[in-house]
Formats: sequence, C-alpha cells, structure tokens
Amino acid sequence: MSLGGIAAIIAALAFVVLVIFLVRVLSQVSKTVEKVETTVTEANTTIDVLTKDVDLLMQQVEGLLVKGNHLLNDINGKVETIDPLFTAVADLSQSVSDLNTTSRNLAGKVGGVSKNAAKASVAGKVGATTMRFFRDRKTTTKTEG
Repeated sequence: MSLGGIAAIIAALAFVVLVIFLVRVLSQVSKTVEKVETTVTEANTTIDVLTKDVDLLMQQVEGLLVKGNHLLNDINGKVETIDPLFTAVADLSQSVSDLNTTSRNLAGKVGGVSKNAAKASVAGKVGATTMRFFRDRKTTTKTEG
C-alpha cells in the first residue's frame, strides 16, 4: 500500500466520522424541530382559544356596559323626577321649624300672661278680702253705735 492509499483510507475514515457526527446532530436537530413544532401548534391552539374567550368576554362586557348605561339613565331620570319631592320636603322642614319657633314664642307669651293673670288674681282676691273686711267693719260699727 502506498502512501496515497493510506491517505485515501484516512480521508475516508474522517469522512465517515464526519457523516456519523452530522447524522447525530441532524437527528437531534430534527427532534428539536419536532418539539418546537409541537410547542408552536399548542401555542397557536391556546392563542385561538384565548382569542375566542376574549371575543366572548368583550361581547359580554359590551352588553354589561350597555345595560349599565341604560340603568344609569333610568336612575338619572328617576332622580330628576324626585328632585321636586326633596325640595318640598326641605320647604316643609323649614315650615315646621318656623312653626316650632312660633309655638315656643307663643308658649312663652302665654306663660307670661298666665303669670300676670295669677298676680292679678291674687291682687283681686286681696282687694276683695280687704273690701269685705272694711264692709264688715262698717256694718259692725253701725250696729254697735
């Protein structure tokens, strides 16, 4: 065997080692690509499900917002309807307060009048008793004399 033949065998062996190494690398790359494909497929499926869920949720939220706006408009209309009632209640409250103040003032005046009437009544009784005393005294002195 010549030197050229030995070089060819070494080159062939190096080529075989290189091919075996490339086959192993390509096999692992193939498995990795399959896993990546599976992951991408699962991600796409999950994204599709999430998209559908989000679309459904958006529709439900939109429906709730419409109902909320309708309810808010209804409440605003009812509040506008009962605003005059609150105004009337406030006016009535002021009237009752004024009536209470007037009643207290009247009670104070009546109390003062009744005190004066009591004083006048006492003075009248004293005067009547004094008049009787003097009348009885005149009658007693006329009969004695």
